[in-house]
Amino acid sequence: MQRHTKVKLTKANREIIKEAIVSEAKRLAQKVYAIAVCSNHVHLVLGYDKRAIGELVRSYKNAAYFALRKNGFAGRVWTRGYDKRYCFNEKSLKDRIDYVLRHD
Repeated sequence: MQRHTKVKLTKANREIIKEAIVSEAKRLAQKVYAIAVCSNHVHLVLGYDKRAIGELVRSYKNAAYFALRKNGFAGRVWTRGYDKRYCFNEKSLKDRIDYVLRHD
């Protein structure tokens, strides 16, 4: 049973989230290879970073959440957790970027 109402982001909300994530990546000095903000989830392909993935996810989720709140959004946005996939060569990186760009 779901405890919270499903979130379906509007086009305007998706743009706010995208801008917040790109801004946060600049603040963190992290390379964004690809980003797609969908109606109910986000895809990101990021460059290597020595920080823990959970710390980075938290930073991006918080940046997006606070940007939405600043623009009048109320309620929950994110669920717990995240899916991560690592790229160990140029081909896997290109494949992940292509996958994300197909969702944009």
